[in-house]
Order: sequence, then C-alpha cells, then structure tokens
Amino acid sequence: MAVISVRGLTRVYRTEGGVEVHALRGIDLDIEAGEFVAIMGPSGSGKSTMMNILGCLDQPTSGSYLLDGQEVADLSQDQRALIRNRRIGFVFQGFNLLARTSALENVELPLLYRGISDGRERHRMAVRALEHVGLGKRVDHVPTQLSGGEQQRVAIARALVGAPSLILADEPTGNLDTRTSDDVMDLFRALNQDEGMTLVMVTHEPDVAARCRRVVLFRDGQILGDGSPEEILGRGGLAQGVIS
Repeated sequence: MAVISVRGLTRVYRTEGGVEVHALRGIDLDIEAGEFVAIMGPSGSGKSTMMNILGCLDQPTSGSYLLDGQEVADLSQDQRALIRNRRIGFVFQGFNLLARTSALENVELPLLYRGISDGRERHRMAVRALEHVGLGKRVDHVPTQLSGGEQQRVAIARALVGAPSLILADEPTGNLDTRTSDDVMDLFRALNQDEGMTLVMVTHEPDVAARCRRVVLFRDGQILGDGSPEEILGRGGLAQGVIS
C-alpha cells in the first residue's frame, strides 16, 4: 500500500510584486510502505517545498495528496496539525531540542501534545524510544551534555516515540561530521530494513543518498529522475551536473 500518493501537485507562490513563482509543476509520486527514499535537487528545485507539503506544513495550490489513503491536501490548519502529531515523525538538520530539558523530556513532548496524560506511560514510551536509538543510559542528559550525533539520535527518538507511519528527515546529517553521519545513516537503515519504517529524506549529499534504496531527483519544480541510487547517482547518472 502507498503511504504517499501524489497526483498533479502544484505549488505557486506570489511575491509582493505579484510575480508568480512555480515551485512545483504537476508532481506525480508514489512511495510505498517500507521504502527508504532520498529526495535530491539543486537549490530552487522544489525539493523543500515538496517535503513541506508531504509533512502537512504547507498546502499545494492544486492536486491531490493521499497519506495512508486519506486526502490531506485540503485539510484545515488544525486538521493538518493533528496529522503531523499522530502520523508523521520529523527529523531536521537543526536538532530543535529544548536546551534546558533532558533527553527524556524532549522525547516526551510530542506525547504531551497528543494528550497522553499518564506521566508513567509517557516516561515508559520515551525511555523505550531512547533505548531504541542507543541512548538508554543518557536519558537524563540535557543537549549541551550530548554530542551532535547523540542530539540527532534524541531527535530521531522523538520522531519515533509516537509510532508514526512515516518519518520525514530534512538534511538530517547536515550538521554532522562524516563519521557521525555514517552512524545516523546506519540507524536509519536499521529502522528501514529491520523494522520496515517508511523514511523520506531530503539531502544534497550524494554519499548520503546512496545509502537510501531509491532516489527522486527534482529540478525546476519537476521530477527529473526516479530510480535506484546507481541509476541516479552512478557514473553517467541523471544527477551528474544537476546537484549543487
């Protein structure tokens, strides 16, 4: 079953001077349950706009977006907020952790927004999520006591804690060194391969995209290519000379 099914998706922005900017131009895209997909493209290609719409942070100008079979393109702001809280986990380049709050409390936060009032249940779920990402012994540490890789693991635990059907990651290795990036990608691959988690990742790094199972290449608001990392990123692949 398709977790994401997009048809004819467009997004048009209008500047203060009335100029129309076509960020997306009729996108068709299906992502099945259990896929690990990288979205790539140069600056201005539409990849970030696409991610915002997939995450229900923005609405398309026209077209259809089915998430787990439900049309979400035309939902109200409150309805989209509910979808984000219950069905989508987010991981960003900036870890977006509360600085004076422990790893445990950071991971519990989405559960509070979900309305889980039982503190013991929130604690149990948050500890389990942190153990899942290898931080079971760091639950009481605040972000300044954690390395960059550990902070990103806390952010991943926060994304996982509500058992979403989809994880969206926006440049999740952008603030990390090469070794730490590899560790985070190892974790993502384990979540995908061992547990069947559906992951969609925006990245400009070919070595990161190469560790995904599918690459979708955007250019000028359209999909230029869609295939295996070898097809898109390999020698002579579509990405050559496109990504900057």
